[in-house]
Amino acid sequence: MELGPIREKIDSLDKQLVELLNQRLALAAEIGKLKRSAGGQIYVAEREDAVFRKVTGQNQGPIKNEALRAIYREIMSAAIALEKPLLIAYLGPEASNTHAAALKKFGASVTYHGMATVSDIFTAVEKGETDYAVIPIENSTEGSVREALDSFVESDLKIVAQIYLEINHALISLSPLEEIECVYSKDQAIAQCRHWLQRHLPQARLVDAPSTSRAVQMAKNEPGTAAIAGELAAEHYGVPVVARNIQDKADNTTRFFVIGKKASGAVGGGNDITSLLVSLGDEAASHSGALLKMLMPLAERGINLSKIESRPSKKRPWDYYFFLDITGHHDDPPMKAAIAELRKFCPLVKWLGSYPAVS
Repeated sequence: MELGPIREKIDSLDKQLVELLNQRLALAAEIGKLKRSAGGQIYVAEREDAVFRKVTGQNQGPIKNEALRAIYREIMSAAIALEKPLLIAYLGPEASNTHAAALKKFGASVTYHGMATVSDIFTAVEKGETDYAVIPIENSTEGSVREALDSFVESDLKIVAQIYLEINHALISLSPLEEIECVYSKDQAIAQCRHWLQRHLPQARLVDAPSTSRAVQMAKNEPGTAAIAGELAAEHYGVPVVARNIQDKADNTTRFFVIGKKASGAVGGGNDITSLLVSLGDEAASHSGALLKMLMPLAERGINLSKIESRPSKKRPWDYYFFLDITGHHDDPPMKAAIAELRKFCPLVKWLGSYPAVS
C-alpha cells in the first residue's frame, strides 16, 4: 500500500488546520478586547448556538454532526479562555455528573471549581466569586432537583443555557459484588438504579451521599462498600468498576442549567425557551379555575407550554409556586404581552431566563 503520499497530504492539511485555528483564535482575542472595553459578556449562549447551527448546516460528511460539535466546543473553549479566563462552578467534587456536564458545555480550556451544595453555588455566582455555574435541574427518570428549583425563588440569577447529558451509572468498589454490604450515592442516583440494586444487592444498605463523586471517595476508604457513579469518577479516583450501566432506564438523561448574572439574547426562529416562576397567591384559593386562568394568556397567543411544575412556597400552607418552561424568548412581542397580562392578576411573575432550546 502506498501510504506515504496520503500521509503527506494529511500532514499538509494538519498544518493548514493549525494555521487557520490560530487565525480564528486571534480574531476571538480581538473580540474579547472589544467586549471587555464595552462591559459585554464573554460567554454568549446565543452566539454559541448560532455557530453550532452554522457549522453543522455546512457539514457534508463524512464527519458526524455530533463529532463536529465536540470539535467546535473545544475551539470555542480555547477562544473564551483567550478572551477572558472564566471560572465555572459546579455541584460536587471532580468527576461528578455535573462536572461532566460543565465540561460538555464549556470545554477543557476554562477553569472549574466544585462546590458542596446548590445554595453555595448560587451564592458564589451572586457574589462574583465565579463567572457562571452549572447545576442539575431534572432527570428523565426521577424528576426535578428540588433544591435547585427552590433556589431560584430568592435569587436574581438568570438561566443562560441548558445542557442535556446521558447518565450511565456504574457500581464502583474495591470489593467483589458478593462482599458489598453498603452502597453510597446521591439520592437521585440510587433511585435511578433501585431495581438493579434490588435484584443484585437486596441486603445492602443504601446510604445517601452529597454527590456521586463523594460516594466514590467514601467507598474507596471502606472495604465492603460500593458507590454508584459514572465511570469518569471511577477513573479519576482509581476505584474499579464492578458493574456497568446499572441504571433502570436505558434513556436516563439529566438536564442541567448554566446560571449567571446576565440573561442570554434571542436565538430566534422558535429556538428559545423561557422559564418563569409564577405565584397565584389568593387567586388559587378563591377561584377554582385559577390555574387555567394562568395558562390562558399563553394559549391565546399560541405560546407552547413544555413544562409546568409546582413547589410549596413555604410561606403558608397550600400556597405554591409554579415553574413554567415555554417556547420563545422573553423579548418576543407575544411573550411580553402574555407576561404583562399575567402580572395583572398574579402577585409574582418572575422571569428566570431565556436560552437556546437545544444543547
